[in-house]
Amino acid sequence: MSEHLDTSLPLEYQSEQSRLNIFGFWIFLGAEIALFATLFATYFVLSGSTAGGPDQLDLFKIKDVMTETILLLVSSFTCGLAIFSMRNNNKKGLLLWFIITLLLGAGFIYFELHEFIDYVHEGATIQTSGFLSGFFVLLGTHGLHVSMGILWGILLIIQLVKRGLTPVTSRKFFIISLYWHFLDVVWIFIFTFVYLGGLIQ
Repeated sequence: MSEHLDTSLPLEYQSEQSRLNIFGFWIFLGAEIALFATLFATYFVLSGSTAGGPDQLDLFKIKDVMTETILLLVSSFTCGLAIFSMRNNNKKGLLLWFIITLLLGAGFIYFELHEFIDYVHEGATIQTSGFLSGFFVLLGTHGLHVSMGILWGILLIIQLVKRGLTPVTSRKFFIISLYWHFLDVVWIFIFTFVYLGGLIQ
């Protein structure tokens, strides 16, 4: 027997199972907030412990970080356009904007890896100091989350192409959009308090 759908709601909320899954994902994001809060706290405790190695003023180049920031902010906007298309039953629009979102995310990862490689060439590694340990763990965890989001998104695109726009596929895209926007918010905190805060200390 098929599940009753409430067609007065957006596609991703029409089934009871979808509503439960979305609620469950909000709980998961709560745990992610706790994880990143711990990593931020650890970084700030260690941020002054340079052990004679390079500090924030020696390493951070705001121009490079701005490139990463713009890519991720724009990806959050295109992700919103993808969900807007989904709610208008526009499968092609959903695919287009979501593919652009993932490409922007991949660009972010490329520039972040380039940044890390530059730091290592300057003698700044995760073993150099407490500051760099906290920095690399915080940003590496965020970058890993973005990378997993890209892989997750690719799998969802394959499902959408095979199954079409249904309450199930729409729920999955809505959930990954929550995840993507969450990562964007985390990056805003990183950009503001780690990079900008480090340059004006």
